[in-house]
Amino acid sequence: MTLFRLFLLACLLVIAGYTSVTIAQHGWNLLPVFFGDMAAMTWPGQFNLDFFCFLLLSGLWTAWRGGFKPAALALGVLAVFGGMLFLSAYLLILLTATRGDIRRVLLGVRA
Repeated sequence: MTLFRLFLLACLLVIAGYTSVTIAQHGWNLLPVFFGDMAAMTWPGQFNLDFFCFLLLSGLWTAWRGGFKPAALALGVLAVFGGMLFLSAYLLILLTATRGDIRRVLLGVRA
């Protein structure tokens, strides 16, 4: 579990740093670029579509594990727009709150 936590922390720090540099150099103009690549039917667009499906799955799982209550739905939306920045922090918080009980982390209210 320690290696998994270190992996999540590394992801959080690297993506936060990379995102900060990208925003500083290119602004907050992600959505037109992201969906524009998809509309162009190119390999970057294919990657973005695949990644977007992962984001939707992450959001759906986040909302599901919270029983689709209003707070869980809000977290699900945050998961879709926050990507790995959200998910790495969320999983680190869950691992701490559940003392590493992966069943409770994954199943949430259904554990």
